Amino acid sequence: MKILHVATLLSPDGAYGGPVRVAEHLTTELAARGHEVELAASFRGFDTAPTRAGDVPLRLKRGVQAVPGIGFAGWSSPRLLFWALRNIRKFDLVHIHMARDLVTLPIAIVALILRVPFVIQTHGMIDASDNPLSRPLDLILTIPVLLRARAVCYLTPRERRDLQAVAGTELRLIHLPNGVPRAPESAASGDAEVLFLARLHERKRPLIFAQAAVDLQAAHPSTRFTMVGPDEGSGEDVRRLIDEFGAGLLSWEGAVAPAESLARMQHASIYVLPSVDEPFPMTVLEALSIGLPVVVTRSCGLASEIDSAQAGVVVDDDDVAQVASAIDLLLSNAALRNAMSLNARSLSTSRFSLDVVGERLVEIYGLALNSVPLPAPSDPLS
Repeated sequence: MKILHVATLLSPDGAYGGPVRVAEHLTTELAARGHEVELAASFRGFDTAPTRAGDVPLRLKRGVQAVPGIGFAGWSSPRLLFWALRNIRKFDLVHIHMARDLVTLPIAIVALILRVPFVIQTHGMIDASDNPLSRPLDLILTIPVLLRARAVCYLTPRERRDLQAVAGTELRLIHLPNGVPRAPESAASGDAEVLFLARLHERKRPLIFAQAAVDLQAAHPSTRFTMVGPDEGSGEDVRRLIDEFGAGLLSWEGAVAPAESLARMQHASIYVLPSVDEPFPMTVLEALSIGLPVVVTRSCGLASEIDSAQAGVVVDDDDVAQVASAIDLLLSNAALRNAMSLNARSLSTSRFSLDVVGERLVEIYGLALNSVPLPAPSDPLS
């Protein structure tokens, strides 16, 4: 097959987060399986836009903030849209990593108008919204596109219900988890390191991690608590805690390129992501793949899998005491930490390796291209 993947934004700092990583992983896996695949997106931050990601050609066009003040929802790329108008018919199928933005939605409309089969994956980014701009945008663009997609891939039962709340029950819904490449085990040695690797944004709850580090300083004086990620609003408060309690206890290394996040995790002992309403975090999947026990909140889309597999500890949202208690448990009990490490690797291999996800994706493409009815969605993630 000749397949085009479309994402919103590629940048050196990985500002758009998980959906781009998913697109990169899936296109790499499809290319390894012998398919002719390209990845198209807007870009910013590169002096010269890259033209390849490994074996995958990149079609990157400069993006602009067309509507100020609304973040990525107002991000656009007229050049990418023009490229799509000229080239989209060359592909057998288009896979759109779609949000309510002015990059992916217009390209989905192009595919619809030009009668090119397309599949949508929303990564938890489309749900019922109170934003007054969402309703007219949904009526004009989002709902028509969702209804006419050959398949709409969802991550969790909650995302499935959210999509149905937006566009109704006639969507061609099918479950597709995120996947990660097979990776070597963690190479952590010496004193333990507890790692937070995410954007320093309020939704990621970096201050909960930082406060937990402060609370645990007396019990674990030799443990390093490290934060890695770009400042997106919480950096000043994190710096204040570091200045107050000392850089020896808690450190912030700044941003790391997405391609380097897995290598950075290799030096850690435990991964903590206390964010709320995280549909299917790629950093958690990467941590599991190298055998890091994880600490996540109940609203994380992976929480039930992690809990069932005993691959980490699940805590309540916004509860510093529970996060600190979970970290303390893992630091204090090496046997439990080692057992959870093995469970994490096993969970990643059996459920979330790119081998498994790639096979599922090719099956979805075959059903979509042959107009075969998709299986009825059900709550279990199977």
